Amino acid sequence: MHTILTISALTLSLLIGLIIFLSVKKARGTQIPTAVLLLLLCFTAINAAVTYFIYPREDINAYKQLIWQPLVAKEIPALVKQGNSVFVDVSADWCIICKGNKDRVLHREAVVKLLKRDNMVLMLGDLTRSNPVIEAFLAQHNAYGIPFTILFSPQYPQGIALSRVLDYHEVLSLLRAH
Repeated sequence: MHTILTISALTLSLLIGLIIFLSVKKARGTQIPTAVLLLLLCFTAINAAVTYFIYPREDINAYKQLIWQPLVAKEIPALVKQGNSVFVDVSADWCIICKGNKDRVLHREAVVKLLKRDNMVLMLGDLTRSNPVIEAFLAQHNAYGIPFTILFSPQYPQGIALSRVLDYHEVLSLLRAH
């Protein structure tokens, strides 16, 4: 368990216990200003909020472990024939949807773990600048814009295209199945 979480849990328990104790005392007639109870409630809420925002729920830098190679479409059939899955992401630095897909889906720790498997080959088609080879790949798959994400596998040698705006759970289930 992380130290931050332990300290926060102890502090929250102490604050909640103090609020309950003082509330009971006040209910029995002891003069305890309501402002004190409200102030303790505020401290409790602040403690909970800070813990929520600083506690690391997943490794936000996990995506840096991924090794992407440039998109070489002619290599995909041979890789699939060898039993590999090939995950292709065609995107560009200027593409807002592409950045959203990376932040919300592709850079998430659970997705990264599945993409790092030994039988997974990652190919990146970078269209930050026009590239006729990548544009031909898109046209071959009837995709005339980016982002374009497709997974090739022994089950889907022709590839299974994902939606333009990636869904985290959809990508997870697809990757788990391959």
